[in-house]
Amino acid sequence: MLRAIEWAVLGIGSAAAIVYGVRRHRPARIGPWLLLAGAIVASAAGDVLTALNQPGAADICFYAMFVLVACCLLQLTRVGAILVDRARLIDLLALACSTLLVVWVFVIGDAGQIGNVSGAYVIGALLLLAVVVRLLVAVGRNLSATLLVIGAVGVLVSDIVQPLWPGRLSESGFVVLYLAWGAAALHPSMVRLTEPATPRPSPWRGRWAALLGISVATPLVVLLFEAVHGTVGDGVVIAVAGAITLLLTITRLADSVTLNGQALTRERGLRQASAALVAASDTEAVDKAVRAAIAELMPPDAIRSTDFAVDDRQLALEAVPGLGADPPPRSWWIEDADHDYATLVCPLWLEPLAFARPGGGALILVGRRDTLTATRDSLEVLAGQAALALDRISLVEAVGRRDSDLYLRAVIRNSADIMVVIDEDQRIRYASPSLRELLGVDDLPPLATLDDLVHPDDRNQLRQAFRGSGDGVVFCSLLRADKSQVLVEATYRDLREDRLVQGFVVTMRDFTQGHEPNEQLRHGDNLDELPARVNRRSSRHKFLY
Repeated sequence: MLRAIEWAVLGIGSAAAIVYGVRRHRPARIGPWLLLAGAIVASAAGDVLTALNQPGAADICFYAMFVLVACCLLQLTRVGAILVDRARLIDLLALACSTLLVVWVFVIGDAGQIGNVSGAYVIGALLLLAVVVRLLVAVGRNLSATLLVIGAVGVLVSDIVQPLWPGRLSESGFVVLYLAWGAAALHPSMVRLTEPATPRPSPWRGRWAALLGISVATPLVVLLFEAVHGTVGDGVVIAVAGAITLLLTITRLADSVTLNGQALTRERGLRQASAALVAASDTEAVDKAVRAAIAELMPPDAIRSTDFAVDDRQLALEAVPGLGADPPPRSWWIEDADHDYATLVCPLWLEPLAFARPGGGALILVGRRDTLTATRDSLEVLAGQAALALDRISLVEAVGRRDSDLYLRAVIRNSADIMVVIDEDQRIRYASPSLRELLGVDDLPPLATLDDLVHPDDRNQLRQAFRGSGDGVVFCSLLRADKSQVLVEATYRDLREDRLVQGFVVTMRDFTQGHEPNEQLRHGDNLDELPARVNRRSSRHKFLY
């Protein structure tokens, strides 16, 4: 009775440790860990029933433990670490099943024993050990996976040693199972076991195809061998093994068909996106093409939001440490409070063409982590194509602005009016030759602005005029090379939204040419528009040459 209480305490404590670890570390998926806790409870119930001399009920609990552990590991392989090589795992399981069938029929026999050891327990422990070792290989150096392997080894050792040398020492493997699996859930590395991993489909190789074929054919060969040599005595075992290998083979083929269909869908979506991006003529068209491609590549309920930001390079550089490295990362994650969801950021810049769009940009998607992980490569390719389209549009616009400036120079070269094209920061992009003649200079200073040419008293009203939107007229004084001043009437048009101009076009006219100083009083309606210096000094003093 005391031994039964000990097993109950160990089992309940280990299961409680798993539940506590799940609540504390909050892995991406809690189902596999809850199944593992149920397996430990079933194993503890079997040990308690064994201590109470009820072997029949104990066997049922132990078999249930193996089933629950198998379901747990299958849950891990569905979206967890083993998913990166699921095909190889299925091939190995099919081969193990067929091999164990041969061992059962020709070694264990009708008694279901290997000597005094239960064959069913040994086979179950071997399968359990094989799968957890495969898990450890898939995730690499992970303490939680290592503890799962240690627990599986303890079960295998106890199943083999206990019938041969009964006692507390032979039962220590089950104690190791409870302690190791409980500790596996308490360690923070347990989160990695259910984190989605990028699938890496293995290429089809002849030797793996041969192994799968052998696994399917083995139950038929064993059945034929028994039929030829007498009565079929292991028909149930052969049928179960044949059903398992057939199920694994169908799963393998279904996975291959699914992967092939997903690859074709991604290829079609990227091809359509490429065609739309090549035809895109502005940022809105690129945005529309990218969102259409995302809708084609991913399920509609997998994405919470999509942000196509075309000017956040500086924000990204500040937010992500080490992002300024060469070469920059193709994408990165931003963690979400909900472990099932995450934010994937794909940059929208290409280093060789960074000069075309210094602002950069990013494609930001918030959605289910497993779906984003599975389609991460495709999203990175899509972001690269979008970046290339944006760079092309920027370069085409730059060439168009250059051609427009050349055309403007050719048209107004001999015009008496002064034509100036300035950027939003008042930097002069182009000025007609008549401006240089008016100012009496051979050429304007590099990177000159209107502030450099205008009298200081008029700079404030000029800034206010260009700070707003729309067209207008201002009067201001320009400083000539000989320090004299000339009053001009500047008519400006706001063409910042124009794809080619992207600035202000200013037409200046010498207001004093052909006018007497007192003649400007005829423009009494415009006195309020004249510079503030008219109210502070006389026109005679202002325009004294």
